[in-house]
Amino acid sequence: MQRFEGKTALITGASRGIGRGIALCLAAEGADVVVNYRTHPDEAQSVADEITEMGRQAMIWQADVADRSALEAMFAGTVERFGRVDVVVPNAAFSIREPVLEAKWENVRRTIDVTQLGVFHTCQLAAQQMATQSLLGRSRGKIVIISSVHEEMAFALSAAYNMSKAAINHLARTMAIELAPLRINVNVVNPGWIDTPGERNYFSEEQIREGGTKIPWGRIGIPEDIGKAVAYLASDDADYATGSVLRVDGGLMVGLSVPS
Repeated sequence: MQRFEGKTALITGASRGIGRGIALCLAAEGADVVVNYRTHPDEAQSVADEITEMGRQAMIWQADVADRSALEAMFAGTVERFGRVDVVVPNAAFSIREPVLEAKWENVRRTIDVTQLGVFHTCQLAAQQMATQSLLGRSRGKIVIISSVHEEMAFALSAAYNMSKAAINHLARTMAIELAPLRINVNVVNPGWIDTPGERNYFSEEQIREGGTKIPWGRIGIPEDIGKAVAYLASDDADYATGSVLRVDGGLMVGLSVPS
């Protein structure tokens, strides 16, 4: 399928992990892609190279999503290059795991600035641009926020991250109400445990492999699992979906049980 032929997608935090998986999935279905990154420029270029090998256009753009002026420049550059932006995926996030009693304020603040406020900036700037665009297919644009099952369950050592993810899900519901008359869809994907480079900061390869076997589906998720979910919500196939939350976790949440 080429559901994004002639469309432009912008993904934040797209140099690696889930963002990379989303960028490649959308490009495989015809999208030109803006690959945002803050660090890891070589990996961002690698993603862009893979996209161009598919015959699509790619533009890499360094910007910290916590810096609103940097995002304003990125959206302006995207419109200058491609004329419009049809799909925006606020994916970039940040977390340092600490107990509340010991959490350093600078770490809490940085988590909120990126994971909550960075998503707000990205969503608002996307919506402002999309509102000026003509209908393409059935919508003026699609916003798909990458949240987390942390929005649903308060995992220990992640207070700032948990509260930020809960906040952006409610932001999505609010924007969905406000933007429906403009035919701008706003939806959310809640990933479960996904195999990304960041997981290596906390777990060994053996722990990741063993942990995956305890998920009902029998494995840890991969970025492509999230990319395919985003591709659905960003396509005309999901025309009637807005304000929705799609959990993609291999049954992790429904498989939780109380110890006997």
